[in-house]
Amino acid sequence: MTVTIVGSQLGDEGKGALVDLWGGDADVVVRYQGGDNAGHTVVEGGEEYALSLVPSGAVRDKIGVLGNGCVVNPRTLFEETETLRERGLDPDVRVAKRAHVIMPYHRRLDGIEEEAKADSDSGVEVGTTGRGIGPTYEDKAGRRGIRVGDLLDPEVLRERLEYVVPYKRAVIEDVYGLDAGEECDIDALHEEYAEIGRRLRQAEMVVNCSDFLHERRAAGDNVMFEGAQGTLIDIDHGSYPYVTSSNPTAGGAATGSGTGPTVTGRGEVVGVVKAYLSRVGEGPMPTELDGDEREETLASDIREKGGEFGTVTGRPRRIGWLDVPMLRHAARVNGYTGVAVNHLDVLAGLDELKVGHAYDLDGAERLSLPATTERWAECEPVLREFEPWAAFDPEAVAEEGYEALPNAARDYLEYLEAQLDTPVYAVGVGPDREQTIVRSNPWE
Repeated sequence: MTVTIVGSQLGDEGKGALVDLWGGDADVVVRYQGGDNAGHTVVEGGEEYALSLVPSGAVRDKIGVLGNGCVVNPRTLFEETETLRERGLDPDVRVAKRAHVIMPYHRRLDGIEEEAKADSDSGVEVGTTGRGIGPTYEDKAGRRGIRVGDLLDPEVLRERLEYVVPYKRAVIEDVYGLDAGEECDIDALHEEYAEIGRRLRQAEMVVNCSDFLHERRAAGDNVMFEGAQGTLIDIDHGSYPYVTSSNPTAGGAATGSGTGPTVTGRGEVVGVVKAYLSRVGEGPMPTELDGDEREETLASDIREKGGEFGTVTGRPRRIGWLDVPMLRHAARVNGYTGVAVNHLDVLAGLDELKVGHAYDLDGAERLSLPATTERWAECEPVLREFEPWAAFDPEAVAEEGYEALPNAARDYLEYLEAQLDTPVYAVGVGPDREQTIVRSNPWE
């Protein structure tokens, strides 16, 4: 069986916590897109594990796979696995031969290009993490990328570098008028990455992802697919151009792993929803709390209670009311069989509580997103008020179950179920694994 975990909003929904929660019934956890720009935080027994590349299932001692749809920074991979070992874990991580490698020149160009956008009048500063994700996917599409399998053959690696590095040097020097440094030194790159290939081979970490997953499934293993980021920053279905460079949506699980859509489509697809909205970086956010002093105070309270600072960047996130048109869009493009709602406890104790039920665009009510980001930016939220609920003991409520939630909190969740025509499988009322109310187990 397969279960696919997808972010329903703009990222930072708490997907890692759900992968960790349900990962106990999985044998293999697969990241199918993104790179080390995807911060996943897992809390177990009061211990916090901040991961940016290694699949969240590593905390559960599951086999982790970085699929062919990922872009891999080997330096980060080795750093994270070594850190987990130092903390007493034994991560078993495999990397797809077809996954593309983030090279030092990708990281250099990422910073240069984002700075150039910020200095221009285009208004298209995306706010990337500077990890080289976008430039690596550009090379993948441009057929000049270096893949993990290339690192295993020093001669092939040399050929790839001799083809692509002069191009990168020319972009840095001739287009941007800057000096290229060690990131464009072919000999130094070849020495470092051939050694990385040797380490990967020696550790038996490299696999043909499609074959590996087929064999595991044939042996009866449960496979969980872990998406990074969220639906609204999907390159096809998100608020373009304020998007990532891959497909976090459920369809990416098939293409990013080599597992057919008839396999992933027969499994469960669970959308993770944060009980409010947060965003890192630029782009529209109709329900954002950024108006008067009262709204700014609400946003600050939610940000502090929810720890709304980027796992990778540390940047404070923008805060808004739950955006239901966004979630309707996410439910349609992903085909959810269930949703999990996180951070419900963060909303406890607020003086007021609202959701963006719809949009007003040119005097007409819209229940879903416009296709273009420019039109989305023109939308005004149609807000619906809810009765706030008092603070509660998350451990006690999680232990007693759904009925122990305050009535107003259950009304909030049941409204969401009705709007998405999708059941709530789980409710996060605290950061720890034990602080989640499980109503349905997608493996059962």
